Amino acid sequence: MTKRLPNTRGYYGPFGGRFAPETLMAVLSQLEKQYAAIKKDKAFRKELEFYLKEYAGRPTRLYLAKGLSAHLKKLKVYLKREDLLHTGAHKINNTLGQILVARRMGKTRIIAETGAGQHGVATATCAALFGLKCVVYMGSEDVQRQSLNVLRMKLMGATVIPVESGSKTLKDAMNEAVRDWVTNVADTFYIIGSVAGFHPYPAMVRDFQSVIGREARRQFLALNKRLPDYLLACVGGGSNAMGLFHPFYADASVKMIGVEAAGHGVHTQQHAATLNLGTTGVLHGSKSKLLQNSDGQVQVAHSIAAGLDYPGVGPEHAYYQASGRAQYVTVTDVDAIEGLKLLSRLEGIIPAMETAHAIAYLPRLARRVKKTATVIVCLSGRGDKDMNQISQLI
Repeated sequence: MTKRLPNTRGYYGPFGGRFAPETLMAVLSQLEKQYAAIKKDKAFRKELEFYLKEYAGRPTRLYLAKGLSAHLKKLKVYLKREDLLHTGAHKINNTLGQILVARRMGKTRIIAETGAGQHGVATATCAALFGLKCVVYMGSEDVQRQSLNVLRMKLMGATVIPVESGSKTLKDAMNEAVRDWVTNVADTFYIIGSVAGFHPYPAMVRDFQSVIGREARRQFLALNKRLPDYLLACVGGGSNAMGLFHPFYADASVKMIGVEAAGHGVHTQQHAATLNLGTTGVLHGSKSKLLQNSDGQVQVAHSIAAGLDYPGVGPEHAYYQASGRAQYVTVTDVDAIEGLKLLSRLEGIIPAMETAHAIAYLPRLARRVKKTATVIVCLSGRGDKDMNQISQLI
């Protein structure tokens, strides 16, 4: 089971690893050793649990969405309410964990990349909490469509650097963050926001986000005396999905479905369906599935949701797909907007545009099941950040 993965070289089956500039190899090895020690440190766990509870607002609720369930008829839908956390999304689970690691390593400067802005906001929040300098790299296109989150980061003292290269989105922001880290490795800690990147980041982010699935498993069992039939979450890099999926990995009866962004359609070149249409390659420090052409050049991804607008995916998701443990499906921009409307009107909950992709798949899942089934949806973020964009779309 994946609790034993990655292996000592950072691989999940054929995926993962550490493909890094020589400048970073020493600090990555140091981070790997520090994290291995921290996982056994009761004082660290106690400190993290304190901040998750008292500052971030854990545990989050597992909410039975009665209106949505009645509409779908054959699905009993539970929402894992990560949208209720401080900063409005699941990202703070990971940033709190990593910034505590950074402090133990004596780092005084924090850098991050962000797409939808939620990871940037969570990083700026934690940097402000602990009095550390913070720089966030963000594609200039995302700066425009996520202007509210840019303001939030700046209010908390972070420097937001728009990235004008490439597609001007998440991939390019990550490129610039890595360049910064190479230059400033002595005092800087890079908080990666998803289950991607160089080993040990995919495992570290997974572990910090697994609080989602551990809580959901415990809460669902208390309510139903059994496990759910399905888990459902959107997948860009994949941290919210892996956080939900991982604690259920050994429960063979629980089916896992990740929802990728189909953008304008998988038949076009404007999508972010990495697991469905990508091929194996190396991006941002690990081997996984990615969107690339026949010459190995990374292709531009597209999604209406800035947090899903990424041409790669975490290596553990690629392993889940290859091993058959999880299924990965696609939802278009148009369908995601309908998913956002559906949850808003039936439950009074406006989801983030990323999360709306998972909601949009529920009617298709309802048509698939032969009898009434239970499903936990990771409601990874709330839609406040998307209001400017939504006002132009609806």
